[in-house]
Amino acid sequence: MQYRSIGKTGVEASALGFGCMRLPILGGKPQDIDEPAATRLMHEAIEMGVNYVDTAYFYHAEVFGQAGASEPFVGRALSSGLREKVLLTTKLPVHILRESSQMEPFLAEQLERLQTDYLDFYLLHGLNGESWDRCVEFGALEFLDRAIAEGRVRFPAFSFHGELADFKRIVDAYPWAFAQIQYNYMDVDYQAGAEGLRYAADKGIGVVVMEPLKGGKLADKAPEELSSLLAEADPARTPAEWALRYILDDPGVSLLLSGMNTHEQLVENARVVSDAHIDGLSAAEHDTLEAARMMMQERIKADCTACRYCLPCPAGVDIPSVLAALNKGAIWDDANQFTTGYLRVNGKASLCTACGQCAEICPQGLPIPELMAEACAFFGE
Repeated sequence: MQYRSIGKTGVEASALGFGCMRLPILGGKPQDIDEPAATRLMHEAIEMGVNYVDTAYFYHAEVFGQAGASEPFVGRALSSGLREKVLLTTKLPVHILRESSQMEPFLAEQLERLQTDYLDFYLLHGLNGESWDRCVEFGALEFLDRAIAEGRVRFPAFSFHGELADFKRIVDAYPWAFAQIQYNYMDVDYQAGAEGLRYAADKGIGVVVMEPLKGGKLADKAPEELSSLLAEADPARTPAEWALRYILDDPGVSLLLSGMNTHEQLVENARVVSDAHIDGLSAAEHDTLEAARMMMQERIKADCTACRYCLPCPAGVDIPSVLAALNKGAIWDDANQFTTGYLRVNGKASLCTACGQCAEICPQGLPIPELMAEACAFFGE
């Protein structure tokens, strides 16, 4: 197993982290973890040298926003003398914080659920500009300071799902151990992206990468044309191996998280991570991945730059957000409203009256009313 330092902490973590958001389940119900299978998988990973375990309050919940089954499972799985062999990470559920007094009870509850008296890393979960401002208002940084001083948390960190400018101001605000970002060779300009990764790394902050396989879309769920392009490249590798090697090639990456739920996934990931090192990809291999990215980008439906000239829409449609979700769905042949982000769009395409005002002022000349109709059909509105 390969190990890397996490920022300036002096902590050495396995470059492969064990993510506990997509554990094997029973009957298609996220709250019903297949505990024997999941426990075997975690124990096998630890035997292979994986020493980083990541969970969160919401993981494996029946409904998002509720306490999930992941933390209690992790506590039981590590209770057989394995707690001290891993770096244990969970996250403060920022999205359901409504007052500062909730933070202390959440941490106490999470320590109890995980059957431990301390966390190696404690994250502010899923920050964006709005939730970060709320955390500052509630005194979350002072709360982290107290938890560290009391020995309940060793290092503070945050995970991020927002705009690059907000990422930079969060990085600059506190001595974080690491920032956790969504990143892969398709998402180099998404959220924090490559620029955010470099910004954090240059300041000595570790970077933990989530979604290196984009929820499986760069592995077993890859479109046939993408799989074919990568299989025919030299050297021949699976789509998953190409994606993992891309992440670990970057010197700013401390580790990547993989939501493994089968023995086969664990074995492949461990093999790749043990062999993939910083600056290990050749220029030709980077060209292969860039060709793959460009090929997938050509599948988009609308070359929207999110300039927002089309807003406000008189009917209340959030046109840029609808187009972003439609593009994401088209790239991956995915009409799921949750995974494409369409579910979170407030002004959906079905509100469109086809007045044409937006098309008249769009700098890209996009046929927006037609695209709104296509989005309605695509997402089944």
